[in-house]
Parts: sequence; structure tokens; C-alpha cells
Amino acid sequence: MFDNIYYNFDWNSISHRIYSAEKENVKHSILSGGTDIDDIINLLSPAADEFLEDMAVKSASITRQRFGNIIQMYTPLYISNLCTNSCLYCGFNRDNSIKRTTLTPEQIKDEADYIYKMGFRHILLLTGEDKNAVSPEKLAEIVSVIHRKFSSISIEVYPMSSEEYTLLINSGVDGLTVYQETYNKDVYSNIHPSGKKRDFNWRLLTPDRGGEAGMRRIGIGPLMGLTDWRVELFFTALHAIYLTKKFWKSQITVSFPRLRNAAGGFQPLSTVSDRDLTHAICVMRILLNDAGLVLSTRESEELRNNLMPLGITMMSSGSKTDPGGHTTPNTSESQFEISDTRTPDELALYIKNRGFEPVWKDWDRDFTGNL
Repeated sequence: MFDNIYYNFDWNSISHRIYSAEKENVKHSILSGGTDIDDIINLLSPAADEFLEDMAVKSASITRQRFGNIIQMYTPLYISNLCTNSCLYCGFNRDNSIKRTTLTPEQIKDEADYIYKMGFRHILLLTGEDKNAVSPEKLAEIVSVIHRKFSSISIEVYPMSSEEYTLLINSGVDGLTVYQETYNKDVYSNIHPSGKKRDFNWRLLTPDRGGEAGMRRIGIGPLMGLTDWRVELFFTALHAIYLTKKFWKSQITVSFPRLRNAAGGFQPLSTVSDRDLTHAICVMRILLNDAGLVLSTRESEELRNNLMPLGITMMSSGSKTDPGGHTTPNTSESQFEISDTRTPDELALYIKNRGFEPVWKDWDRDFTGNL
């Protein structure tokens, strides 16, 4: 389990090593593309900043070699914004006075139909972390109704047991996304004052449980803006490398969500510039040649356009972060504000014009027998 690796490293010691790295060592790590601890540290260091152009060229080259010109398109479907946690940074925080709702089966079907008509065949189901509002059994029922419309259904909900993930896989789910938010235990405790999510270790081992259940895709990532992004990405890389080796039949993906405005008015605790985000993406591609790298509509149209060729393989579009946002807008509160508001067709056209290929479907569950 990943905790056996995680607890071998001290946050402050890793920070010191990152900020003490030297340029010559950075050059060696860029050329070697290795994945040992020194390489991760060197590539994330301030000393690597002046080599960002070199890293970008290498990142783009690796991505084209491994993925061709494919950009996978997907969109979220929010089922509920009820939550039992008090995460300070999240609009769904149980202490926020917002409009709450959990979609009915008919409303979920309407949302799914709308998304299907936009062209999407990859969908991400999301809920607030309230197991009573949307239980694993209820989620399995939802998936069993809509899964024939979509070639891939992933979930981003509360952490579950391996047995519960098996239930969902049998209903048609093939992907799991779970963000640790931050790998810094002290910060994690401060920003999660109450609720089940306060259990750092339970969340940390969620990808393990999903992998053991047989998830085809496992996505992780930090919420950038909570801590020093360089140290945060060290632990993210460590986690992704571990998952890649242990669950070699699963595709590992890494996302780079930056904090956005949301109910509650939480402000970032650490600055993450556009250049920093670029640096993070390039490092992850050099370290994780075959990982999917995801960039959501949290980022602006201009930035997503510029970052796409450097290593991104998956992009969301047409996003609504409130339950019922497509068919019954303004009836509940969103989780956060999106920035890139292009329609899916507009994004697909841009991708084509840049010489890339937007892909709405690249997988069919018939391959695994999950019908």
C-alpha cells in the first residue's frame, strides 16, 4: 500500500532537497528522464526553472510518441452537492449556506441525454461526499441505467471500500478519480476540520482500493494552491509512479486543478503561477511517459490552448459544476467557477485546427465484458 512509501519521506526534508538542487543535476535528470527520487527532486527544483523550454520540448515529444495527436474529451455530470465535510476550500462545504439538491433518477437521465447529444461518450459522475444522499447502491443503479449511452463512466465521489468499488465496476463504472488535495498532513488537517474526509490515511489509500477492485483508470492529483506546489508534486509523482508499477493494467492519470472561486470565499494559501503550472505538467510527462495528463475548464481558454501541446491528453469541456446545470440551471449551487466556457464543438474545432484529433470515444466496455 502507498502509505508504506509515503511515510518514508518527510515534507520539510524533501522541500530542503528541492530548493538545494543544482543546475548540473537538473540537466542530467532532463536527459535521463529517470524516475528515481533524485530525478523527481531535480526536475521540480527552482534550479530547473531556466530549463523550462527544454523540458517543454521533451514533454511534447514524449506525448506525441506515446499518444500521437489524440486529445480525449470528457465532461462531468454532477448528481448531488450535499456533503458531510467542512473542507474550507470547497463550495459544497456543509457549513456554507447554499442551495442543495440531489438529482432524481429522471433528472439524471435528462442530464445524461443532454450530454450524450453534445457528443460525449466519456463521462465523469460527481457528488458531494454524503453517502446517505447517494449511496454506492444508488450510484450503481444510476450507472446501470445510463451506461449504455457512454463508452466510459468514471466517478469522483467519496472514498469507498474495494467491495463497493467492485459493485460499481459490475454496474458499468471503469474509472476512479480521487484527489488527495494535499499530501501535507498538517495542512490537510487544518483545511479539513470535520467530516469523514478528515481521515488522511483513508483517502490516501483510496487509489489502492480502486486498483484492487480492478478500475481500468485511476486518476489522482493535488489541489494546487494549498501548499508549495513543488513539494506537493513530489508526493504526487511518488504516488503516480507507485500506482503505475502496482496496477500496471490500469491507466494512471494525473490532474492539475488550481483553486478557483467558490462559496465560502477561501483564498489560496500558496501561489501557483501559469509558469508553475506549465513546469508541473512538463515534469509529470517526463517522469510518467504513459500517464494521462488532464486539464479541466478551471483554466482559461488561452492557457489551455497553450498547454495542450506540451503533454495534455485529456480535456474537459461543456462543464457545469452544479447538479442539473445543463437542464435545470441555477437551481443549486456550483462547486466552483469554471473559466473556459467554450462549447464542446468549439473546443473540438480548435483542437482540429491545431493539428490534433479530438476523441469523443476511444474505449468500449465490451472489451472487458462489462455489459
